[in-house]
Amino acid sequence: MTKLGVDRSERPQATTRLLALVGPTASGKSEAAVELAERLDAEIVSADSMLVYRGMDVGTAKPGGHERSRVTHHLVDVVDPAEPFSVSRYQGLAAVALREIAGRGHRALLVGGSGLYFRAIVDSLEFPTTEPGTRSALELEAATVGSALLHDRLAAFDPSAAAKIEPGNVRRTVRALEVAAITGRPFSSFAAQWEAYPRHRVRAVGVSTSREVLAARIESRVREMLDNGLVEEVRALVDRGLGGWLTASQAIGYAEMARHLAGEISLDQAVTDTVRRTKALARRQLAWFRKDPRIRWFQAEAGGAAAMLDDLVDELLSDTGTHPGNERTKEASSA
Repeated sequence: MTKLGVDRSERPQATTRLLALVGPTASGKSEAAVELAERLDAEIVSADSMLVYRGMDVGTAKPGGHERSRVTHHLVDVVDPAEPFSVSRYQGLAAVALREIAGRGHRALLVGGSGLYFRAIVDSLEFPTTEPGTRSALELEAATVGSALLHDRLAAFDPSAAAKIEPGNVRRTVRALEVAAITGRPFSSFAAQWEAYPRHRVRAVGVSTSREVLAARIESRVREMLDNGLVEEVRALVDRGLGGWLTASQAIGYAEMARHLAGEISLDQAVTDTVRRTKALARRQLAWFRKDPRIRWFQAEAGGAAAMLDDLVDELLSDTGTHPGNERTKEASSA
């Protein structure tokens, strides 16, 4: 392992163009993914930050046993919810999965809505680790000399990073100086990777819907999760110690149902809060993916991604396709 948290040999090298299906939560990706993978002779690599946790099934809309028996899924049920899990660890596991898939002569189909995980696989981004001792020393320095002087120190070493961080933002200033201390490299040298989108690495399709349709699909899915036992799933996790698990305890749906089980809010309020947070997540996911010019967008409606499988297959298998970033409806593509 290097100081960056993952050995270069463990990061996907993306020598072969990957295929990907992305989009906001509740856009129908999971419903479409299995049949899409079957048509492409592909294995699915999850790009979802919550599907890695075992025992968190209903609230994450995790693919069930039937779907996973039809197509091999990777990066699903990797760790216990109590176990820490980082994007750098995900990246290393994904690299192994991609090599194994290629060794079997299959394609890899990335499926998910976690933009950070998507880019970690596709673009081999580097993720510097943290060192508690270094961070604590910098935080103490900030408390002693003030945030402005600490920011001045950053500006002297890494003016590019300092220019993008407000002098009063102690947390980001400390992080930039911590990375420099750990790696010996300017923090801005890592940020530069995020601005490049090499087109030869991935052929990606994105599925979105109108705001009204997506809102209806989200509300319907949350209700379906309740019918499928979300409260009971959360109760079992609470009994195991959910409240002490940093990431899992804040997961959408789980945090709200845990508050309901603790008597803090009603079930109706828990549902309302879950729907609200899910809609906010969908907006963030769309904003993230819209920045990537490599993604070819398809506008679906009530049927979601599953209603336009032929179009998705055609686009993913096309050597040229049309210019990424344009909207494409099922009607327009079949005209």
